[in-house]
Amino acid sequence: MLSRFALPGFSRKRRFDDLSEQEILALAISSEEEDGQIYRAYAEKLEPTYPQSAAVFRGMAATEDEHRRRLIDMYKRRFGDFVVPMRREHVSGYITRNPVWLVENLGLDRVREEAEDMERQANAFYLAAAQRTTDADTRKLLGDLAAAEAGHQREAQALTDTHLGSGEREAEDASARRQFILTWVQPGLAGLMDGSVSTLAPIFATAFATQNPWTTFLVGLSASVGAGISMGFTEAAHDDGKVSGRGSPWKRGFASGIMTTIGGLGHALPYLIPHFWTATAIALVVVFVELWAIVWIQNRFMETPFFRAALQVVLGGALVLAAGVLIGGA
Repeated sequence: MLSRFALPGFSRKRRFDDLSEQEILALAISSEEEDGQIYRAYAEKLEPTYPQSAAVFRGMAATEDEHRRRLIDMYKRRFGDFVVPMRREHVSGYITRNPVWLVENLGLDRVREEAEDMERQANAFYLAAAQRTTDADTRKLLGDLAAAEAGHQREAQALTDTHLGSGEREAEDASARRQFILTWVQPGLAGLMDGSVSTLAPIFATAFATQNPWTTFLVGLSASVGAGISMGFTEAAHDDGKVSGRGSPWKRGFASGIMTTIGGLGHALPYLIPHFWTATAIALVVVFVELWAIVWIQNRFMETPFFRAALQVVLGGALVLAAGVLIGGA
């Protein structure tokens, strides 16, 4: 029974230093195969929106295939036709790859960065492994693998220059930025504005009507959470993004709901302080920061002229705040 299970606290992974040259070569073959599959998955994901970048990843997958074929030829010459089963998850401390599903939804730049890291990590690993071994043949093998990985980086750059020249990369970057704004920034900004401005009146009306910090906090908490749920579901339900191109409704709903809640909680949390006037002073400072943050986001991402954004947001927020104070103090 014990042979079938790992003892608690002990890993069943092999140490790299304990691998034979045959196992190292088999590990390199499986690694090249997996990396090629990852690049093809990236290409398939990017093809509808970023065809030029998809071409880059298809070229990188073809390069991985060629290196895998060369490694298999070397393996067959030295060890025969049977390739021992050895994968990166079998080796302790070996380089790992993020799951494709974890990276592919994070945008074009993130996928590019992941590809660069894949090649860089493999190169660094083989160089470090070559320095630690004392066997001449193993050292040469690891050195050859490190050189191959360094060559991958140069080839990747050459493929990028070929497929993403003449403004194609700039066009794809602009498209990616636009998608980021439509999916995350725009609904998040709408939520932040709603949460920051719409909750001002009920929170400060309660504050000045009761002068009870705890009651004010409970009203602010309920208003913020309620507004966040409402905004999130409204954003997710009214547009599936297929025609408008605004992206996943769940992403937009999440951004809108979370930012709405944060916007309201910003000036509700100070009322956890038991002293009313101290809490109110801090809440007013938070309101000032929130409104100017909204102005900056509008100017930075939505390209709204700064003074127009300031007039709309700060003036509107001040009027709502004044209404709450007047109603509460009546």
